[in-house]
Amino acid sequence: MIVLLMFLLRPGASHLKTRLAGSIGGALARQVEIGTVHIRLLPQPGFDLQNLVVYDDPAFSAEPMLRAPEVTAVLRLTSLVRGRLEIARLNLTEPSLNLVRGANGRWNLEALLERASRTPLAPTAKSKSEPRAGFPYIEASTGRINFKNGEEKKPYALTNADFALWQESENAWGGRLRAQPLRADLNLSDTGWLRVNGTWQRAGSLRETPLQCSIEWNGPQLGQVSKFFTGSDRGWRGMLRLEATLQGTPAQLQVSSDASIQDFRRYDISSGQPLVLAAHCDAEYSSVQRSLHDILCSAPVGTGAITVRGDMGLPGSHRYHLTLAAKRVPVNSAANLARRAKKDLPVDLVASGIVDGSFTVNGNGLSVEGARFEGRGEIANLHLTSASSEANLDAGSVPLLLTSRDFRRSYTTNKTQTQTPHNASLAATVPSQPHFEFGPLPLALGMPAPLSVRGWINRSGYDVFLAGEGEVSHTLKLARLFGLPALRTTAEGIVDMDLQIAGSWLRWEAGAPTGFSAPEITGTTQLQNVRAKLRGLNGPIEIFSAQLQLSRDAIRVDRLSAAGGGSHWTGSLILPRRCGALGACLVRFNLGTDEIAMGELSHWLNPSPSQPPWYRLLASTPRAEPSFLGSLRASGRVNADRLLIRNLVATSVAAGVELDSGKLFLSDLRGEFMGGKHRGELHADFTLKPTVYIGNGTFTGVSMGQLADAMRDGWIAGTASGSYQLDGSGVDASEFWHSAEGALQFDIRDGLLPHVALGSGTGPLQVDRFLGRMRLHDGGIDINEGKLDSPGGAYQVRGTVSFDRELAIKFVHAGSPGYNITGTLGEPLVAPVNAVETQAQLKP
Repeated sequence: MIVLLMFLLRPGASHLKTRLAGSIGGALARQVEIGTVHIRLLPQPGFDLQNLVVYDDPAFSAEPMLRAPEVTAVLRLTSLVRGRLEIARLNLTEPSLNLVRGANGRWNLEALLERASRTPLAPTAKSKSEPRAGFPYIEASTGRINFKNGEEKKPYALTNADFALWQESENAWGGRLRAQPLRADLNLSDTGWLRVNGTWQRAGSLRETPLQCSIEWNGPQLGQVSKFFTGSDRGWRGMLRLEATLQGTPAQLQVSSDASIQDFRRYDISSGQPLVLAAHCDAEYSSVQRSLHDILCSAPVGTGAITVRGDMGLPGSHRYHLTLAAKRVPVNSAANLARRAKKDLPVDLVASGIVDGSFTVNGNGLSVEGARFEGRGEIANLHLTSASSEANLDAGSVPLLLTSRDFRRSYTTNKTQTQTPHNASLAATVPSQPHFEFGPLPLALGMPAPLSVRGWINRSGYDVFLAGEGEVSHTLKLARLFGLPALRTTAEGIVDMDLQIAGSWLRWEAGAPTGFSAPEITGTTQLQNVRAKLRGLNGPIEIFSAQLQLSRDAIRVDRLSAAGGGSHWTGSLILPRRCGALGACLVRFNLGTDEIAMGELSHWLNPSPSQPPWYRLLASTPRAEPSFLGSLRASGRVNADRLLIRNLVATSVAAGVELDSGKLFLSDLRGEFMGGKHRGELHADFTLKPTVYIGNGTFTGVSMGQLADAMRDGWIAGTASGSYQLDGSGVDASEFWHSAEGALQFDIRDGLLPHVALGSGTGPLQVDRFLGRMRLHDGGIDINEGKLDSPGGAYQVRGTVSFDRELAIKFVHAGSPGYNITGTLGEPLVAPVNAVETQAQLKP
């Protein structure tokens, strides 16, 4: 019957819209507008409202407080019997709610909650006999909650929000919220879900309102959380879970919270056992003082614990009095954390020792610079070991100091001995900001006197200083133990260090963090009597002495004195840093030696016959990672007093050398060779299979007699000049010469062919001048356009010479038949062209 009456006696739409807007606006003390109203009968009588707008108090914002495109109002049927319209339930679809904080520090929602607490409404689930109007059950789905500071809209919001509000009893209300945190100015994908459930009671003001609330933020990834609050991903990973309960009044609120991070790690570290970080905190919050009191936070760490006690204001107030205490914290737990936070630490790093300490932070509220940081601690019986790094470190006791004093003052106060250059550089680089200091720590690295280590850590970065001597193998193992780049080689010798290892926790580019910053090692080192065996070499490298200057961008090696490949080397190198890949930057060098023996050098670079020749190290194969030389880019000069190639000796040799990922170029190759001079260049491409060589050059004043002596056969004498061009390919000398092609322009003067006599009784052939062109191809030499002038006449010379020294040469003389020369270079046979074959006359 009631439904029939509603259908037959429908009020006018305009009147109904005005009445509903006035009813809602009166209850909220806000201006309300409704776009359209439709009466609905099924499944329950009520109204469908479209474009509901609730305006805010102008003191807070000119923008509406609430917008909802669709609202369903369900009527309480018993109210119709009493002759009035009473809404039992309001369902808002995709509403947008603005929460505004005014200049007085109050929120626009506070006045509504206080008004609701003073309105004598019956509970939402009232009995049918209750004559008073009941508070409706208000529910919203897929909404958005925005936050504003006055007229400024913050980028923070809650999206996909489902929330509800109801009156639980005569003096109590309840509410719930489920939403995803959002930051509108950033692209965030995994911020988890925020859930809030709470009840509060009637009171004269919001500060006096008794409440009980539970908050849970579950599932956000740590990188997204850091991006949500700071605007950038700080590079940490792990799933955050935060639970908190609030009980009391805002003026005196008891807060209890639990926080945990599952699988905490750095973004670029995936190995190792998952690490869980957890802590529990209790405190009392006062909205009057806007501060937390009686803070007690505890985090169990192995068999020990870390606790924080004290009071503090809200962030930005600079008011705090906190004490952090570490009690019997196992160092191994700190090592587990370090493995998930510091890249390249050994996965099998095992640490033992105990950390104890007490540290206080006091702020007066004026500024962050006025805060005092004080405290002392100790790492007792520190021992680190790693089988993979072959390192074992006993550090003993390590003192810790927390201070905000200028380090230069504290250092000179605590250390009265004469300042060394190491100490001076340390004091000059530590900022006068709150920081932890550690050391001095003596480390035994195989020398009579230990290495001294001292450093500091603050919120921005860290600096570690090393001063003293160490045995090379111990030093390299120590570097690997702490995740620093170090060669894996068998080495012995002494290194004298004055080094600084510094870095920041984040790498910044264009004013924004872009990841973690690798540690930078700068300073100077001196090497003495270092002997190192490197994989791929048939013998060690010996460095008698060298001075290394490590700057931010390069390592400069000066005063180098070293031995390798049978030669003693001196000179300098510049090795760029911060390049990432080996071949990304160019190594520059200037090296000199007294003698290079190519046989010894080849043997040194070619460890065994079962391995490829040394020059194949320059080539990279598609099935394996590029070799060291195959990836290297280098440029410089090499000078040698003597160059020995089998029986040939060159002196004052110099060349420009460029190596680019397996491609070698020798430019301006100069030297004194067999009494003359040579100048040329050589290209070698070791990336091709087989390797391709291309060379050219000129020579002057070369003694052919010295060439004959090197060939162990005095078959020629004289002085030669000329030029050549040569190219070929192969994996060894035999293969190269059989594939080689080229040309030689030669000019020999004042020569002699001792094994050749043209005619009986003429003696060895004397050469006034012999010039021509030779062509190398198919494993032999063709002589073209040769012209030989001798006291006996001028001859045109042509023919071939094989690599086996076999001859097929013809001498043609104007007006005479000429001669055929066959046989070998050491035993030639000379015969007139028209005569029967005759035994050549040889010089006795």
